[in-house]
Amino acid sequence: MAEPKPQKEFSLDKVRNIGIIAHIDAGKTTTTERILFYTGRTYKIGDIDEGNTQMDWMEQEKERGITIVSAATTTFWQDCRINIIDTPGHVDFTAEVERSLRVLDGGITVLDAEEGVQSQSETVWRQADKYNVPRICFVNKMDKLGADFLATVKSIEDRLGANPAIMVLPIGAEQTYKGNVDLLSKKSLIWGSDELGAKYETSDDIPEEMKSQVEEYRHKLIEKIAETDDALLEKYLNGEEPSVEELKKALRAAVIAYKLVPIYAGTSLRNKGVQPLLDAVVDYLPSPADILPAKGINPKTGEETERIADDNQPFAGLAFKIQIDPHVGKLTYFRVYSGKIASGSYAFNSTKNTQERIGRLLLMHANTREELKEARAGEIVAIVGLKETGTGDTLCEQQNQIILEQITFPEPVISLAIEPKTKSDQEKLGYALKRLTEEDPTFTVKTNHETGQTIISGIGELQLEVMVDRMKREFNVEANVGAPQVAYKETISNQAEAEGKYIKQSGGRGQYGHCFLRVEPTGRGEGYEFVNAIKGGAIPAEYVKAVEKGVIETMDNGILLGYPMVDMKVTCYDGSYHDVDSSEVAFKIAASQALQAATRKANLSLLEPIMKVEVTTPSEFMGDIIGDLSSKRAQILGTEERARATIVKAMVPLAELSGYATTLRSMSQGRASYYMEPSHYEDVPQNIVKDMLAKSTFTGRVE
Repeated sequence: MAEPKPQKEFSLDKVRNIGIIAHIDAGKTTTTERILFYTGRTYKIGDIDEGNTQMDWMEQEKERGITIVSAATTTFWQDCRINIIDTPGHVDFTAEVERSLRVLDGGITVLDAEEGVQSQSETVWRQADKYNVPRICFVNKMDKLGADFLATVKSIEDRLGANPAIMVLPIGAEQTYKGNVDLLSKKSLIWGSDELGAKYETSDDIPEEMKSQVEEYRHKLIEKIAETDDALLEKYLNGEEPSVEELKKALRAAVIAYKLVPIYAGTSLRNKGVQPLLDAVVDYLPSPADILPAKGINPKTGEETERIADDNQPFAGLAFKIQIDPHVGKLTYFRVYSGKIASGSYAFNSTKNTQERIGRLLLMHANTREELKEARAGEIVAIVGLKETGTGDTLCEQQNQIILEQITFPEPVISLAIEPKTKSDQEKLGYALKRLTEEDPTFTVKTNHETGQTIISGIGELQLEVMVDRMKREFNVEANVGAPQVAYKETISNQAEAEGKYIKQSGGRGQYGHCFLRVEPTGRGEGYEFVNAIKGGAIPAEYVKAVEKGVIETMDNGILLGYPMVDMKVTCYDGSYHDVDSSEVAFKIAASQALQAATRKANLSLLEPIMKVEVTTPSEFMGDIIGDLSSKRAQILGTEERARATIVKAMVPLAELSGYATTLRSMSQGRASYYMEPSHYEDVPQNIVKDMLAKSTFTGRVE
């Protein structure tokens, strides 16, 4: 590879780290492609339908026309360096959105002008709220039939609870859409002379029929901005109009403080309205210097500490994504929060307590790359050569340690059994699965000891389908796949106690383990807790550890139907041991017996994943669709009218939704579509548990 080129230096205030987030099909990737074209990063506009986009470079992405992995790229506009992450819109890849938002400073939310705020837009909006990411909205597809800019802005207010600042008014809509009126400068921006949209005309002529509307909305915009700044408000109330410069400065502060969300309009596919959006990124979204310092914990003292975005501070950063690259191996995407790091140097992984060598530093452009000598505060780069570092790990200086706030991911709700077709596939399967679990934290793998099968789990069927496809293409693993299974969980609803005693005499040294356990339920989603309440050395500390191991193994294997146990607290409060015969194994078996006996007394129950489902349908099919959902144990939350469609919202158990896409198509002549995402876990009704127990071959093993 060529010698690393000296990088053009950018001061921190000239860097923007932004993400493009939205509902599936709102036009994120198309918008990103236009940004790359207008900023001179690409010489040809990529088109999803032709499968030649820069950001969707995986084979599966090109085939399906969707984004699967968040791609990172760097581009330049008006003396600013913009690092862009194009995230997936499909809920099965929500982990990609979550980890991208964790490391970004600002976001562009793309909305469909006809559909308004859709369900996944709401989900990603809430994810961005969680990380306090300031954003701009881009109302895309203004040329689409049924496009309605002001109705979309109203849905931003109603459904997202945001405070929109309308920056432009579209000139025309649907086929007549040709540009925008910029409200601050009172200029018309018209696209049309240049087919690729790289040039547009700016003029002071506002269409006659829009003049009063422009005045009204400009007045509202100035008022909204002035309300966020005391000095401007005073000036405004005294009848003086603040200058455009003053308004821009106040708006920038309001966006960073998340008091206002600027709204722009355009159509990426028809190459209109993208450049003002880029200007807005530079003018209003924060640089790394504008955001609050990164917070973390000092692993040595446990105290909270922080890092300011400054090259001269001690080095610290967060690995937010692992990607297996066919050319360079394992790539770790990394956000530098403070200090700087050079290629060939060493860094300390404070999460795993290990030293790592930084092989090479790369500036990524989707899947092409450029070598760097060093990475500085505020930058997003990819590192080659890290061995132990995983998603969410912190790298820092060994003498100035910090563990930055981790990234949280949703739990898998669906699983598949997978087995290799041939002996040679067997060896490759383990390697492929290890690589894929490193890449996607919501994709998990475990072995079912009863059947010897490998079980892969994830958030949705599409995610698992893509993973199996990738195994075949990237790792040449041919595998047989079972039908998707729902990821049930087991729990208890009462408190109970039980004793476990394992004694075996068989000539020579025997086995002796004896413990008393108390189990009690915890709140939904609180997980598992083990408490050592042994007094007076009734069981030595090393055997208490063996008791905990026995408890964890038994919980993983399940007691009622073989599903993992969750949401319970286990206390080991008494027991006894034998000086000679006691061993770790004996205490593990005793713990397993005690846990099984206690949980059976504590009213074992089964939990199932409940999905939030939204069906968009022409209104004539609404009755059939609601009737069908009700037969699937659904709780109908309500319906709403939008444009020419009705949206039915419901909570439905995942177990009832297999093959729902086909059912829905046949019920609506192919005109309805649905969206679903995991919501929460709930108890399975007793009559269904009885049926499952009757059919189950699970024996619940006691050693």
